[in-house]
Amino acid sequence: MIKLVVFDLDNVIIDAEAIDEIGKLMGVEEKIMELTKKAMEGKMDFKESIEERVKLLKGAKVDDIKKLAQELPLMKGAEETIQHLREKGYKIATITGSFDIIADIIGKKLNLDYIICNKLHQKNGLLTGKVTGPLVKKTKYEVLQELLEDEGFSFDECVAVGDGANDISMIESAKLGIAFNAKPIVKEKADAIVEKKDLREIIPLIEELEETCEVSLEELLDKKKEYEDKLSATLKERDEFNKKAKEKKELRDELNKKVKENLDLAIKFKDKRNEINKMVEENKRLRNETNKKIRKLKWSSTGRKRLKLEKEIKKIDNIIETQVLDMKKENELVNRANDLRRELAKIREDEKTRKKALKLKRLSEKYHENVVKLSKEAQEYHEKMLEQFKKTDEIRAKADEAHEKFVKFMKLASKKHEESKKIMGKIKQVNIEIKRIKSRMDKVDAAKNHKRRILEKKKAEEIYKLFKDGKKLTKDELLLLQRYKIV
Repeated sequence: MIKLVVFDLDNVIIDAEAIDEIGKLMGVEEKIMELTKKAMEGKMDFKESIEERVKLLKGAKVDDIKKLAQELPLMKGAEETIQHLREKGYKIATITGSFDIIADIIGKKLNLDYIICNKLHQKNGLLTGKVTGPLVKKTKYEVLQELLEDEGFSFDECVAVGDGANDISMIESAKLGIAFNAKPIVKEKADAIVEKKDLREIIPLIEELEETCEVSLEELLDKKKEYEDKLSATLKERDEFNKKAKEKKELRDELNKKVKENLDLAIKFKDKRNEINKMVEENKRLRNETNKKIRKLKWSSTGRKRLKLEKEIKKIDNIIETQVLDMKKENELVNRANDLRRELAKIREDEKTRKKALKLKRLSEKYHENVVKLSKEAQEYHEKMLEQFKKTDEIRAKADEAHEKFVKFMKLASKKHEESKKIMGKIKQVNIEIKRIKSRMDKVDAAKNHKRRILEKKKAEEIYKLFKDGKKLTKDELLLLQRYKIV
């Protein structure tokens, strides 16, 4: 059963790297952060890294650091997780390469049972740039081992949670090592991985470990088979959802392509309609201008009057030419004929205007015919455009529907993928327990075999004594003596 849960401090219990935050007080945070990064990724010896970083803090005010410690944010879920673990009866410890000025304040705030950290040296309220402590020379494994020995606990009764390279030694040694929001090098060594920055995520891992501690190897193998079957079914469902999502994606893309094609055609119809409408407007303009010209022409329809005048003039001319008239009468007829001719000239002038008007009228009618014809053609393209837009909307609606189904299936596939990851995590935990139980069984078998060999050797020695006294050996007894190289 688990009795102790050990946490790293920085980026695990608190949502910050304490030494980086202190570095900000001195304006050396970038240099410190670079050294911290190298240490956490395992690219630099931790002892060398911590000593180099602390040197950069020389002169920092202790009171400022204590104030900083009060303000450092706890990791999300830290208080609830530690309270829950304490209620379950576990002892809680932090083993950290961080410093007493920070760790003591955080530890008291969370009521931790053990606070194991390094010490920052100070003089007259200022840091000297020196650091000492258990985590300067020793590994976290060694420090944890000492704590377990002092309390009478074993590594199999311990859970370790960390994020950096210096946590690997205790994560590997504990019964359950959890990489919390950790560097890749740590994840490779851990039994379980928590990616979410919420400490409450470790609770089910510990509870599940407690459950597996109480089951037999046969039960664990059955549970593993159950998880594997569930994983297979979940992966099958995930793949089916992915297949459907792919189909809907392909359908959506095909429909979107058709949308574009139909939209392009609709726009072509629209452009053609607009082009014809311009021609309609131009013919309307010409028709209206022609009608305006017609209205400006003044003429009257005087065909009968013209014929009457011509007949009367002809008649007068005939009288003058064929009859002998007195001077007065002749002058009257001549004057009358001249008046008629002047009136006839006016009528002939109106006739020219009329012909011009008729010509303009025919031109106006031609323009009007063009307006009617082109308007009909424009309307046909307008209807084609509307029909094409309608088709486009229908296809787009189908494309949108396909996209919604694609998103739906992707979400379902993603959900099944997350489920499969959790199941694989459970299988990993079961494998760890199977390995541990088999290891214990191997140790028991080894102990039994060792005891058996001791008893056999003792028996062989007794047989040898009897042999020296003259006892005749059986084949099995001789083989036994040879096995233990007595003869």
